[in-house]
Amino acid sequence: MSESGSTYAAAGVDIEAGDRAVELMKEWVKKASRPEVVGGLGGFAGLFDASALARYQRPLLASATDGVGTKVDIARRMGVYDTIGRDLVGMVVDDLVVCGAEPLFMTDYICVGKVYPERVAAIVKGIAEGCTLAGCALVGGETAEHPGLLGADDFDVAGAGTGVVEADRVLGAERIRTGDAVIAMASSGLHSNGYSLVRHVLFDRAGWALDREVPELGRTLGEELLEPTRIYSLDCLALTRTTEVHAFSHITGGGLANNLARVIPEGLRAVVDRSTWTPGAIFQLVGEAGSVERLELEKTLNMGVGMMAVVPAGSVDVALTTLADRGVEAWVSGEIAERTAGDVEAVTLTGDHAG
Repeated sequence: MSESGSTYAAAGVDIEAGDRAVELMKEWVKKASRPEVVGGLGGFAGLFDASALARYQRPLLASATDGVGTKVDIARRMGVYDTIGRDLVGMVVDDLVVCGAEPLFMTDYICVGKVYPERVAAIVKGIAEGCTLAGCALVGGETAEHPGLLGADDFDVAGAGTGVVEADRVLGAERIRTGDAVIAMASSGLHSNGYSLVRHVLFDRAGWALDREVPELGRTLGEELLEPTRIYSLDCLALTRTTEVHAFSHITGGGLANNLARVIPEGLRAVVDRSTWTPGAIFQLVGEAGSVERLELEKTLNMGVGMMAVVPAGSVDVALTTLADRGVEAWVSGEIAERTAGDVEAVTLTGDHAG
């Protein structure tokens, strides 16, 4: 008696489950749209009406791609999947807005060991919500099932975004001048960077559990670690409309100094005063639990600052008012100065954090 032939399902890929996931996510994708989107979910490519760019004199398209790193492990262990997508969007669109670009649309890629339709739909729900917060559309994506390569509960997410900016309005190092002010915008927590260090310290060394109630945080450790990344794109674009902005810096992997240095021109330096803010409790907890030195924390975590803006001194009041009106905690954290012969770094951190 001969054995029956092999099938895709026998190899671990469930096409029907994938189809159901698509049906479940459609309502969320529909909410993350823009008037320029043509067609709906289900095609081989997302369509975006580029005639909308005709109002630009010289439109430059900006692109960015990213993931959320090992923060996905927290989502998996907690069984909470509808927030990680907001992290993904934040990582992508806030890279786009740094040059002054308005995010137009995103696509996503979700890789799983096994397709659980409701789980995939929850991830897409978070991505769609993030796109809505960013003012961009979710025009498509891909869900891939990798049995044998990933465990049944394992997954990863990645995304790519496209934005547009007028050529003569591109922001960056060439606009920055001596005397400019550096404005810091508060992060919502760790965002989506440094989780390999955080997981090593809190889980492997300190032995903490995700359901541990942490008084300093006012909630469980898991809830803190899963706090979604703040999305700044619309806030930054509002700044460019209300006052003069010279540059933005998205504070992600590498910390505040390394990311701000990317927009500081030769001959100048940014002097940032730590005493102008107090990092959230999670940063101190990671430092204490792992005996992590300040320099290591600062080059790994955002330390409570998720985005920075460099503006002329005369723009500070309007900038802070604009951000306050939008619910973004912000403050002047430093200034741009001439770089002397003894200045090795483009960014100098001074003082100690308040509190």
